[in-house]
Amino acid sequence: MKSKYVILASALLISVATFAQKDEIKAAEKAFKKGESKEAATILQGAESLIPNASDSEKAQFFFLKGNVYLDLADKSIEADKNLSLAATAYSDLIAAEKASGKSKYSSEAAMSITKIKYKLINDAIADSKVDKHSESANKLYEAYLLDTKDTLNLYYAASTYVNAKEYDTALKMYDELKRLNYSGKATNYLAANKLTGEEDLFKTVQERDRMVKMGTHEKPTTEVIPSKRGEIYKNMALILVENGKTEEAKKAIAEARAANPDDTSLILTEANLYLETKDFETYKKLVNEVLAKNPNDADLVFNLGVLSANAKKTAEAEKYYARAMEIDPKYLNAYINMAALKLESENAIIAEMNKLGTSDKDMKRYAALKVQRQGIFKSVIPYLVKALEVDPKNEDVSKTLLGVYSALEMTAEKKALEAKMK
Repeated sequence: MKSKYVILASALLISVATFAQKDEIKAAEKAFKKGESKEAATILQGAESLIPNASDSEKAQFFFLKGNVYLDLADKSIEADKNLSLAATAYSDLIAAEKASGKSKYSSEAAMSITKIKYKLINDAIADSKVDKHSESANKLYEAYLLDTKDTLNLYYAASTYVNAKEYDTALKMYDELKRLNYSGKATNYLAANKLTGEEDLFKTVQERDRMVKMGTHEKPTTEVIPSKRGEIYKNMALILVENGKTEEAKKAIAEARAANPDDTSLILTEANLYLETKDFETYKKLVNEVLAKNPNDADLVFNLGVLSANAKKTAEAEKYYARAMEIDPKYLNAYINMAALKLESENAIIAEMNKLGTSDKDMKRYAALKVQRQGIFKSVIPYLVKALEVDPKNEDVSKTLLGVYSALEMTAEKKALEAKMK
């Protein structure tokens, strides 16, 4: 008999709990419909402990309501970051619960809300980055990735933003995950200008884009090739590992990446940069020649070799690569800009020496010689700056630099003509 009473008592407790959770959900739902989301959230918090014993349908109803309540609070800017995260978790729990039960009542709406939260997180992350709140930005990008793990671009941006936040160990974990996924980020974007909005729209396929152009809703079709990001990923991994005193581990990571992606020349450049950082110039040269042998007419690769050489203070070598990039692609803007910058750098040493000179005859003669030398540098950069402006006439930085050069050389007519163009 005693056992029967125990069973009856247990059944009674479960029954009471079931009524309680139904009442709590109804009360929260009523408060939410009245626009009292804070009160609804408080009620739901009280019912949380009862949910494990709830039926599948009640669990789904609870999580759906919870997601809606916290999303509404976030939309009203009430502890937005915290409530957005709670809403995302609730919707994810709902989808998991309905998937386990085999029933799907709220999942499609929850999925739409998750997408909304994902893009809100991304937009908030962009806003945070603009005001140098890199840590907050990175956290939001990572949350966006967790909501949609197929969109690995958010994981890549989260890793990069953690680097900006100087949270290198966290960034390294993200890069390790990208490495495990063999992420490259290489893509082709098919774009066309929307005649109604004037904005460029992105299409999944070239056929889809061309169909819209043919229909007359879009114009000016363009194709944008996004290069592999593996080089940057492994470069940052290597730099973090080297910073942590793990140089051999960095070399091993890049060697593994190259073995898995033998045709990705960005990885060879990354490896070359690592050996440059560790002052192993022989291996660096070997890798540089390997890059050139693979594709001697790739302007981007040749330009990057120029950047590496410039960073290594190998000025003549850098000039050679920049000149070659211009030869391959006469409209390669950055090659002209970097060539001019490289030549102007040598002015610093001349100015430093000029400032140290006195007023003796010997010093005055040296001063005059240095002045001629300095003018020669200015004259040498004019063709590159002029060509850069031909490629990009609205480039203010180039225009200002050229104005400074004209001013230093007392080329008044040229300076006035350029100022008139800028106006």
